[in-house]
Amino acid sequence: MEQTLRIGNGATVAHWPGQERPEACRKPARLIFWLALGDHGSIVRRMVHKLLLGLATAAFFTGASIVLGDDVEPGFTALSDGKTFDGWKSSIDHPDTWKIEDGAFVTRGQTAHLFYVGDLAPFTNFDLKVDVMTDHGANGGIYFHTKYQEKGFPKSGFECQVDNTHSDWKKTGSLYDVVNVAKSPAQDDKWWTQEVIVKGRKVTVKIDGEILLEYTEPPGAQPGDYTRKLAYGTFALQAHDPKSVVRYKNIRVKRLD
Repeated sequence: MEQTLRIGNGATVAHWPGQERPEACRKPARLIFWLALGDHGSIVRRMVHKLLLGLATAAFFTGASIVLGDDVEPGFTALSDGKTFDGWKSSIDHPDTWKIEDGAFVTRGQTAHLFYVGDLAPFTNFDLKVDVMTDHGANGGIYFHTKYQEKGFPKSGFECQVDNTHSDWKKTGSLYDVVNVAKSPAQDDKWWTQEVIVKGRKVTVKIDGEILLEYTEPPGAQPGDYTRKLAYGTFALQAHDPKSVVRYKNIRVKRLD
């Protein structure tokens, strides 16, 4: 006669006298449905085994696709490893501002800038991508065609603004004081990809793959106190002020020379 055995959480399994007690009863934490169906039972168990194997295989490849999705795109080179400051150098005004958290450079402190000083610099024509996330009210920036500066806001090159809800009206993606955008295409507390493409005299800014602006430098343009003139140089990240928390990660570049 079939017996019913109770296991963890009030669940039950069928058991036939003379059979070994189901594993689920020996190890209640592992719920296994024992189907005591004679010859048909072995067929069902094989089907269940194949089903579980298929689910495990699907889970494996799903996990693999996530890992592959985090890889650098073809043609791009990573400029940060997400673990160290190798290849990067902070300005000396407030170097303790910069932290590494969950693979990202994070701003937590006074005004400071983090410059790429690795072997790949300088850059002239390139496609730069940076994943960015801001806290509410934060201000930051991504500089290009710049050079290392010990203190203050970099005067060489251009700043591509990072600002969704800060009081400064020049919002995310602006080429600061060159082409200003009044409405941010990004949101605080959500990652976005900020992309700057420089080719010749043309600069293109994209947010999550969508073109935000295109700027062509006019012939005869002259540098000012803040140069904002296309030439060549390195990249830098901005920590704007103590209330601004900005995260920068997955920094990668492709040369277009």
